[in-house]
Amino acid sequence: MSVTPICGTAEHCVAIDSTENHDFWMRRALQLACASAELGEVPVGAVVVSVDNSEIGSGANQPVSSNDPTSHAEINALRAAGNASANYRLPGTRIYVTVEPCTMCLGALIHARVDTLIFGTREPKSGAVVSHPLADFDERFNHRLNVVEGILRQECRELMQDFFTRRRKS
Repeated sequence: MSVTPICGTAEHCVAIDSTENHDFWMRRALQLACASAELGEVPVGAVVVSVDNSEIGSGANQPVSSNDPTSHAEINALRAAGNASANYRLPGTRIYVTVEPCTMCLGALIHARVDTLIFGTREPKSGAVVSHPLADFDERFNHRLNVVEGILRQECRELMQDFFTRRRKS
């Protein structure tokens, strides 16, 4: 088993176990993000994966089309996973997200007791995990979320950049 550090010095980040097939699940999240971009939504996708390595929930950004400010990809994926598992707690699960979660989504991940957050690229304006971490992240909450950063970073970053480039031109 090969282990590769991803997040540098951040205390809440973990090493990647190459046997977990992170690229596969991030590609699934990228598919969802592309679908949201086609609807004019900011392209973010998320997939919740169970302990047995199967998809139990997925979501894409839909706040504009649903008129719901909480309809972020992570929230939609958590709702689907909670319904699929008949439980609002999702211990042992992993969530793959194309972009670093915001404060609202980070809070939902903690409350759902997701084990590991894996995200593709940072969100320099509103990312609440690495870009602008919450003060005392580990001490304030009764659940500690493991974090892996940088899976398919370039693809995730380019999808966001292309979306906003097109938006500015129109």
